[in-house]
This record gives sequence, structure tokens and C-alpha cells, in this order.
Amino acid sequence: MRQMNEIIDAVLNYHPEAEVGIIYDAYLYSAKAHRGQSRQSGEAYLSHPVEVAYNLTRLKMDEKTVAAGLLHDTIEDTLATPEEIEELFGEEVYRLVDGVTKIGQVSFASREEKQAENYRKMILAMAKDIRVVMIKMADRAHNLHTLKSVSSEQQRRVAKETLEIYAPIANRLGIGWLKAELEDGSFKYLHPEKYQSIKSRMAQGEEETKNLLNTITDEMKKELKAANMEGLVSGRSKHIYSIYKKMINQEIDLDDVYDLIGMRVITDTVKNCYALLGLVHSLWRPIPGKFKDYIAMPKPNFYQSLHTTVSGPNGQRVEVQIRSHEMHRVAEEGIAAHWQYKEGEQSKNVDDHLSWVRHMLEDQKDIKNPKDFLSSLKVDLYFKEVYVFTPEGDVVPLPREATPVDFAYQVHTDIGHHCLGAKVNGKMVPLRCKLKNGDQVEILTSKLKFPSRDWLAFVKTSKARGKIANFINSREREKCLDLGRQILEAEIRKYGFNPTDTLKGKPLEEAVNACGFTSLDSLLTSIGYGKTSVHPVVDKLLPKDSLQEAKKVAADVKLSKKPRARGTGRGLKVKSFDGNMMIRIGKCCNPVPGDPIAGYITRGRGVSVHSKDCPSLIALANEAERILDVEWDETRTHPFQTQIAIVTDDKPGLLAKISNAVAGCDVNIIRANVKQGPLQRAYFDLSVEINDLDHLNRTLAEIRRVSGVIHAERVKEYGKRLGRLKPSNELESLSGGKEAGIN
Repeated sequence: MRQMNEIIDAVLNYHPEAEVGIIYDAYLYSAKAHRGQSRQSGEAYLSHPVEVAYNLTRLKMDEKTVAAGLLHDTIEDTLATPEEIEELFGEEVYRLVDGVTKIGQVSFASREEKQAENYRKMILAMAKDIRVVMIKMADRAHNLHTLKSVSSEQQRRVAKETLEIYAPIANRLGIGWLKAELEDGSFKYLHPEKYQSIKSRMAQGEEETKNLLNTITDEMKKELKAANMEGLVSGRSKHIYSIYKKMINQEIDLDDVYDLIGMRVITDTVKNCYALLGLVHSLWRPIPGKFKDYIAMPKPNFYQSLHTTVSGPNGQRVEVQIRSHEMHRVAEEGIAAHWQYKEGEQSKNVDDHLSWVRHMLEDQKDIKNPKDFLSSLKVDLYFKEVYVFTPEGDVVPLPREATPVDFAYQVHTDIGHHCLGAKVNGKMVPLRCKLKNGDQVEILTSKLKFPSRDWLAFVKTSKARGKIANFINSREREKCLDLGRQILEAEIRKYGFNPTDTLKGKPLEEAVNACGFTSLDSLLTSIGYGKTSVHPVVDKLLPKDSLQEAKKVAADVKLSKKPRARGTGRGLKVKSFDGNMMIRIGKCCNPVPGDPIAGYITRGRGVSVHSKDCPSLIALANEAERILDVEWDETRTHPFQTQIAIVTDDKPGLLAKISNAVAGCDVNIIRANVKQGPLQRAYFDLSVEINDLDHLNRTLAEIRRVSGVIHAERVKEYGKRLGRLKPSNELESLSGGKEAGIN
């Protein structure tokens, strides 16, 4: 186990004025709290918090953060209490320990939900104090080194989480060495065979690689001396996971990865960085398209450097990085390069460095679904960026494949909300076009333009997605609130009451609560969405005696009227909802009893019922929370409308024969259209009322028995009749026939 003196010496090396007594106290407390506990490897548990504390010194953390690292598991895994930690070590250390404590005492519906809530807490803590996530990173780095002692399932779960969440956070914070360590450690367990294969093949060429590195660095040093320029030259091999990503992205084998090695030149000024670039390109031929200027356009994590790939000795590709001493310090230490341990100062760059955390927190605060939250979080962390420009020349970093809509919301929410069109490099482009590095983007706006739900299909940033969804949902809630109020007021008037007098006071409050709502607006919105029937609301809201009398009068009036031939939604049951919910049959597919069906909660029109294979329903797969289980009510019998298409010989009397066959099946024809076509064919389009699928199939069988009928089938696509409908290949030749309506 690592010795405490090693940790203390490391802290005093970068922070000579540190009060290291708190670190000793935290060590003694942690040793006492974890006494008798062992890790799955068999080591004393204390070895873990000590290694975490050492990792924090590698990140150049202050003494209170190192102390919190020693204590980070005490609340969760020992009898230590939050009150005791705060009393002994102060509020600041307690807050850090609490920030990294997992949410273990709360019950969640799924692992995914628990994981999402843990990440939410971590991001919130990051926004308040970045040191929380530094402890989490130090903890995860050591856990990766001890994964061999746990089950293969746990190895893969921890490695996957590290690769998807923690390594990208390290990258966002600009801590390059930690990112590489987390990536290689995760890759080792996620793809052990591929990891060992790359490692072995790199080891086989280790001597050759070493010789090549010595050759190019020596040659570079000579050129620097000859040019009388300052520069520290070093060579390195790329880490294993970065090589694997290159193989995957370029779909190549390891033998085809040419730039396995890199050279770094560190100089004194930005001016000399560009001068050195010219020197490198004069020494070795640059590879076209392999130059990136991160000095002029820094990465979002503040990384700055010049990158170029050249064809070195023997045609071997070499990636060369050129940067200043300060750029190198930021590249190696990331956010830790901006810590200042004097008089409580904190560099402004630390706040700038964390702006992405606050933006991420703002963008994701309204995302409730755990799956959506995790997806959004990963999008925000994986910033494989493109750099585009505003018309004024400002640089805006965006994810790859981002669109003008993403750009608009990145600039300002109002610009996104009123985005009418976009110009890229001076030319009008579709809003869904993918932006490329160096594009200049201009957004055209209009106060009359608002976000479209279609935008959600192509935007890439969580900010754009969240703002669009919130705007649409807000507008729809307003519409449904207004519609719900209209529906309830109309129902109240129907029974002879004044809505203004009825919708106020204690009776209203009691009715709202009895229906399971906390406010009138939430009840009205639910009515507008079609989730709640208005009838039970009226039953609870109006005086029972007056309501019964009004219902009796209404029933008498209803009996005096001629019943309608068909109703909408009768013969259907929606599971988990009352029987008075508004239900309507989707006209796009016109399902009938016997068809597999599902319901969809519409905006203000109740539940729309469709066949399960209906394209309209399939297109709504991304709104699964609004899909309902619906079943046919076999206790009710009621005719349902459907369409039948028929192809016949063009002979007199066929319409009468078909009508007789349909009538013989006890089927009512609502509407019939006939169209004459070429090849002596006639095309019939019938709207009929049937009881169920069996009834329809019997009717079709009788129609097909009629002499002269060539083809007959049910039509599910509403509106595609006659010449536009093609029930068989024989209709392909239909063109320009004479149409007649027959009643």
C-alpha cells in the first residue's frame, strides 16, 4: 500500500503552504472506519482511499480535496455519519464527501433510472464545486486497476460506464493523461482480445519504434539548433485505445495504421510555434488534409496546439504536435493548470473551463426520461467537434453532423425559436444540412416562425433538442388547457348551469381533488389531451339532485331523436382509463373488430385508434409514452366503416350483382364510386358497414363469387381509391377513365 509520506510530499511539492494536518487526520479516521474491511482482491480496504488520495495529488488538488478522497467511502460503506464528518473535518470537506456518495438509499424502478440520477447528482455537484468530480475520477481510475478481482459482468459494466462517461469528462476537463489511462483501462476489459492483440503487435515492433523515434527527434533537434530556435523535442507512441479508434473509424487493420508514433515540440512563444511548423514541413513532406490549428481555434476544453502529420523517414507517418510551454501545461494538467493556491484566489479560467457544465445542467434540467437523459449526457460529453463561424467571425464549436438549427440555438434560444432559414457560406441551405469545419453560418429569423416537431429528427445538440421539445410541449399544453376549458364549460352548459358560477369556490376544489388532480389547470389540460373524460368531472362538480334532473331531461330529448347509423369509438375499451374517454377510429386505416389495434393520445381529440401495422402509428414510435393498450369490447355490437376495392369486367349489370351479394351478407353500402378504365375494366370503390373482420372476409368471399369480378380486397389507406388505389397489378394501366358517383 502506498505510504502517507508520499502523498504529503506530493501535496507540499505543488502547494508548499498546504495545511497537511487535515490529511493525516482524515487518514487516521478512514483507517479506523474501514478497520476489518477488505476489498474483493483481499487487500485491506484502506488501500483504496489511500490510492484515491494519491491520484488526487496527481491532479494537483488542495489538501481538503485530498482529505475528502481519503473519506469518500466512509458515509456509504461504514458506520460514519454525515454529522460526524462535518463536525470533525468541517462543512467544506463534508460537502465534497457527500457529493461523491452514491444514491444508495433511494429506491428506483430500474438500474438505468438509478444510473441517471447518480449522474444528475454528480453534474449538479460539478456545477457547484468541480473538486467533486475530481474525486470521482480519482476513484474510478483506481477501481479500473483492481477490476480483475470482480466478476466479468461487473468488469464490463464498470468499463463501459468509464468509457462512455468518465473518460469523456476527463477529456472535457482537458486532463489528457487521465483520459488515456481511463480509455486503455476500460478497453482492456471491454475487448480483451483486441486489447492484447494490439498490445502484443506493438511490443513486437517496440525496438523498431524506439529507433524511429530516436531518428526523428535527433533530426529535429539538429534542425532547431541550425535555425537557432528554442524547442524541447520528445517522441511517444500512441496509447492503445486511440489506435483502436483509428482502426474502427478508418476501417483498417493495425498494419495499415501508419501514424503510430508522434513527436512533440515545445517552444517559448506562439510566434515560434508557427515558425516551427514551417521548419517541420520543410524537413518532411506534410500529408494533405492532416493539419489542424488548435491555437487559433482552441478546443472547448481550452486545449491549444498545432497538429500536422508528415511523411517521415522511410515513408513512416508521424504526427507532430507543436505548442508553447503554457499550452503544454494546460494540455497535460487540464483544469488543474488553473488552480491557484494563494490567498484563496481562483483563476477566472476555472470558471470559463466549467461553463460547459452549467450549460449542460441547464439544457438537461427538464429531461425526465432516464434513457433520454443518459443519451443527452453522452451527446454533450462526446464533443467530436466542428468549428463554424458567425457572420461577425466568432467561432462556435458544435458536434459533428450538427445543423444550422443547432447553431441557431447555440447562439441564442430566441434565434433558434424563430429560425426561418439559413445561409452557409452565403448560399441558402436546408435546415437539416450538416455543417462542416470552417463554414460561415447566417441564420434568418422571423417573429412569425416557431419550432417544428420535425426538427427533433435531425438536431444533434441536447440544447437544441431540449429547447425545441419544451417549446412544443408548452404550446400544446396551452392549447389543451384552452380546449379542456371549452369542453368542460360546454358540458356544464348542457345541463343548464353557468360555467362562470360553477368553476369556482370549494365545490370546484373538492371536485378537482376527487378526480386526482392538484389544480384546475392540470385537470383541464388532461381533458384537453383526451386523457380524462369530462363526465366524471361533471358528476363530482354539479349538485347531484339538479344533475340527475338535467340528465333525465337530456335522456328524454335523446330518445326523441333518430339514432345515428354509426358512432365513433363505441365497441372499444382503453385499458386503465374510464369508459367515457373520447375515442375515435383512425381514418387512415379504419380498423374493425378482429384487427390488432393500439391507441394514441392525441392533442385535444382523445384517443385515436389504429391498426398496429398502420404507418401513422408506426411513425409515432418515439413517443411511446402516449401509446395506449386498446381492445375491442365484445359485449357491444356496432357497425364499423371500411373500404373495399373491386376490379371487374366492364359489363352491364355487374353493379347490381355486386350490390345483391353485399346485401346478402347483411352489409350496408354507404357510398359507391365506379370508374371505367382501359382494357375493358371497371373499378369499384365501396364504403360499407360491417360488424367485424370475419364479417368483412365473408363479404369479400361473396363478392369474388360474382361472375365478372376479377379482384376484390379491403383498402386500409383512406383516400387512395379508384385510380389512385392499385389493389392488384392489373390497375397499373388505369388512366383517365370516366368517374361516376352512385348513391
